[in-house]
Amino acid sequence: MRRLAILTTSVIAFMAWQGVPVRAADDVATLAKDAKQWVMSTGDFANTRYSTLDQINASNVGKLQVSWTFSTGVLRGHEGAPLVIGDVMYLHAPFPNTVFALDLNNDGKILWKYEPKQDPNVIPVMCCDTVNRGLAYGDGKIFLHQADTTLVALDAKTGQVVWSVKDGDASKGETGTDAPFVFKDKVLIGVSGGEFGVRGWVSAYNVKDGKLAWRGYSEGPDSDTLMDPEKTTSLGKPVGKDSSTSTWQGDQWKIGGGDTWGWYSYDPALNLVYYGSGNPSTWNPKQRPGDNKWSMTIWARDLDTGMAKWVYQMTPHDEWDYDGVNEMILSDETVNGQARKLLTHFDRNGFGYTLDRATGELLVAEKYDPAVNWATKIEMDKSSPDYGKPVRVKSMSTEANGEDVNSKGICPAALGSKDEQPAAYSPDTELFYVPTNHVCMDYEPFKVSYSAGQPYVGATLSMYPPQGQSNMGNFIAWDNKAGKIVWSDPEQFSVWSGALATKGGIVFYGTLEGYLKAVDAKSGKELYKFKTPSGIIGNVMTYEHGGKQYVAVFSGVGGWAGIGLAAGLTKPTDGLGAVGGYAALSNYTALGGTLTVFSLPSQ
Repeated sequence: MRRLAILTTSVIAFMAWQGVPVRAADDVATLAKDAKQWVMSTGDFANTRYSTLDQINASNVGKLQVSWTFSTGVLRGHEGAPLVIGDVMYLHAPFPNTVFALDLNNDGKILWKYEPKQDPNVIPVMCCDTVNRGLAYGDGKIFLHQADTTLVALDAKTGQVVWSVKDGDASKGETGTDAPFVFKDKVLIGVSGGEFGVRGWVSAYNVKDGKLAWRGYSEGPDSDTLMDPEKTTSLGKPVGKDSSTSTWQGDQWKIGGGDTWGWYSYDPALNLVYYGSGNPSTWNPKQRPGDNKWSMTIWARDLDTGMAKWVYQMTPHDEWDYDGVNEMILSDETVNGQARKLLTHFDRNGFGYTLDRATGELLVAEKYDPAVNWATKIEMDKSSPDYGKPVRVKSMSTEANGEDVNSKGICPAALGSKDEQPAAYSPDTELFYVPTNHVCMDYEPFKVSYSAGQPYVGATLSMYPPQGQSNMGNFIAWDNKAGKIVWSDPEQFSVWSGALATKGGIVFYGTLEGYLKAVDAKSGKELYKFKTPSGIIGNVMTYEHGGKQYVAVFSGVGGWAGIGLAAGLTKPTDGLGAVGGYAALSNYTALGGTLTVFSLPSQ
């Protein structure tokens, strides 16, 4: 059977390479089962970022050495990770979003390079650095979501444009930073721009020809959000007619934010896509009374139609920019003796949520950073009218008696207990490995007016570690059924890289100073570290080629935490407060743009 599976994978890869028509679903789903390849940015449909490769393991990872490196030629924040399909590695860069295809059989020789021609005026409307989170593959094509919102399908063999489509309007602050995702015959992308009053959406395009299949908005009437008032549920109850517009004042929902620049996962058995929506616009909560649905929400949509099956809003009437875009990790586990299809989400607001992904039932909601103080808990009593809502701490509010309040000591800061940097899940330990921020803030709202294409923030922030502590990050192991931290490794700065778990009993992550680290999956004990040329905000991935396992990661400091270095900013409140909070980072690293690939020494 194993031999047949390998043969099937090889045949499908060969067919796609030769241009023989292959359904994108079969293509990606089958290739993803081959651990030697890394065919999607999340590792698999479930977003586990787990690999069954174990040539590199807890007993020998300390012997890792650099195998080879590649420079992208761009000195901005490098988020995301490369793909490996067959003998070819595909990697991307921040703006201008160059794509490279490298021949793994020939010392990484460049097979082709795609260089988009984009208007540089898109750079000023990119909120938190000029990042791009990765590529997608399907149907013999490589998909890129450019900064100017253009979705491009490139021939995987030649790099030639097969089709392209413009998804938004950068002159209005609508930008593209997320990785595309190929599920079945569709490729999905979201939009960035919550800091410019952009109303968020998800677009599904046909993989074959680039035609729009459906678009679902985060706010607006049911016809825009693709909700059925009686069939779409929230915590088991129908959402009701126009559930979004009724929670905004007037037409504020039209500039309401709720953008969708995070990660997407997919359950083929349920045919549901899962993702999160971001902060409501403006950041000044006094200017948008109401729950502001459906910003800050976990979405479950039917892949074929886009119709929402269920939603869950984590932070109604957000006052702190606690975007809900972080990844939804899917796992099948036993809870209280019952087999459940779970969804685990580590929200910016500092709570780790576990839900039944078929029904949207909330099972667990607990703090995954002890510093969290804006709320005491999530109400779990199903008989309570506040079921599923946070129990807020009044002194942490940024509004009082209808006035703006300069609130101090709010934990977490606006960048959350975790931002987009994705966690990993190991079915071997049934633990989640989470890169976290350990940061608090002062938050002062002010009145702001909307003008298309201009910043629509309305708040000034300062960031710093929790009182009496110096570390700004932790890398933790989390039990999603008990809602508890199993172990925690402190880091001087936020852990802004994505994690990778493997069958070898190890977990990899990167640090803002530039270290790639490997720790024991059960204990968190550090087993290996190596300092790369620049701070790491990329996501660790692994593949096998020529019988040898490799681990790779981008280094290139930037993103929100590193925006001071990436953009040359010096005012402490610039970068939405990050410049001052991470000022010391310049003592440890500098700009870069390098892929570093590791392997064990040859025997």
